[in-house]
Amino acid sequence: MILKRICVVAMILAISHFSHTPHLQVTDPNSWSNASVWNHKATLWSVLHPGSEFYTSYTYGFNLEFILRKIAHISFFGLLALLIYWNLKKNSWRYVKAWVLLACFAFLDELHQAFIIGRDGRIIDVAIDSFGGALFLFLLYRYKKISRI
Repeated sequence: MILKRICVVAMILAISHFSHTPHLQVTDPNSWSNASVWNHKATLWSVLHPGSEFYTSYTYGFNLEFILRKIAHISFFGLLALLIYWNLKKNSWRYVKAWVLLACFAFLDELHQAFIIGRDGRIIDVAIDSFGGALFLFLLYRYKKISRI
């Protein structure tokens, strides 16, 4: 029981670490430990007001870095969804609860990124993170259903 909780906390800390790393490049492991710098001019209103960058599409192109970054989003948040699921009590809403908790964390994670210089939080990434969670939970559901047969 305690190991399951430790795994959730470890995954949340790993995701938070990478979200807190400015100018992170998936293709450059040297950038994975950049020192973080807060944007002290940013406020919750400046990030979330209608028309802000938070609601716009990406400003960078569709290249290998972009693809790897989105695969990382789907993978990390998919694994987190499974870990959350395994920590919830068994009931009929377990999959939904796991996904909702994951989506809430994804939103907070993207909001956090909006306050880091060299990073940007986007609502589209919340959708991608949530999709990753839904995908992994669906695959678990299908696996469990097939293994019962």
